[in-house]
Amino acid sequence: MRALVYESFQGKLIIQQVPDPVPNKHGVVIKVEATGLCLSDWHGWMGHDADIKLPHVPGHEFSGTIATLGKDVKQFKIGDRVTVPFVCGCGTCRECKSGNHQVCDHQSQPGFTHWGSFAEYVVVEFADTNLVKLPEEISNETAALLGCRFITAYRAIVDQGGVRGGQFVVVHGCGGVGLSAIMIANTLGAQTIAIDINDETLALAKELGAVETINAQRTTDVISQVKSLTNGGAHVSIDALGNPATCFNSVANLRKRGKHIQVGLMTGEHKHPKIPMDMVVANELEIVGSHGMQAFKYPEMLEMIKNGKLSPEKLIEKTISLEDAVTALPNMDKFGNKGVLVINSF
Repeated sequence: MRALVYESFQGKLIIQQVPDPVPNKHGVVIKVEATGLCLSDWHGWMGHDADIKLPHVPGHEFSGTIATLGKDVKQFKIGDRVTVPFVCGCGTCRECKSGNHQVCDHQSQPGFTHWGSFAEYVVVEFADTNLVKLPEEISNETAALLGCRFITAYRAIVDQGGVRGGQFVVVHGCGGVGLSAIMIANTLGAQTIAIDINDETLALAKELGAVETINAQRTTDVISQVKSLTNGGAHVSIDALGNPATCFNSVANLRKRGKHIQVGLMTGEHKHPKIPMDMVVANELEIVGSHGMQAFKYPEMLEMIKNGKLSPEKLIEKTISLEDAVTALPNMDKFGNKGVLVINSF
């Protein structure tokens, strides 16, 4: 099969022929129809993920059709259109048995623990636990957005954040996760404030429902501006970027008893950011992590997409080819795109 490969971290990306994957007895091989480019893929290429063994094929949010079926797979068949959360659970560990596949003790992640979806085919393990059947109404390109950024934002807003109508929700960093969070919070009736450094991205955030926007490069005090706009601070604030500054601001701009959700990855030298713990104690703030979403939780979200309450396709800036990803992936940290890039030509 054709795949995008790198043989060293931060090294050259090459399109080459590699062996077709083979599933184990509980897995499947999926013919990739569409796959999104995500900042997590850039982190992997940079060498920020210890799970990656070289040479490597990135890509972790995708949709496609089942091409090969392991003998123990019971709930799916060849030809089914499917997607998968970026964290795949084993289905049998203590966390999986409690329903928390997103923090599985033995989790696998396409594009990190094994070769991913920047290729014609990709393997998914424990298919009955991790695959999600796609409704006809949802295109492959839209479905490719769901596996990482959209489900991460959905769980962060709905389950971890417990966002309710009328609350102020502040989103720091309006990449794919941040824009998804704005759309979802707006659908729930929250008043969302978008913070980014790109005016085009902030304009898109407005289109998706943000009531106010802040350009952090042109604002001397993000925290004070948020507190002014929200009459005292955010009820829920999300660091959707994963940066010491956005993390600090997200905690510090909360109102009393507010909740900070950390969604953006904190990697490399950013692993242990400064947090205003004095405010956490004095104001009884909550700090919560959010890491993907379980496959069995998809139906509620898919129904909202089918009936038009959520429109993740609005996040797609353009579709590109696998060859285009050779230059697009290394430049993801430049944040030059206001929306999401999706590969749909292999």
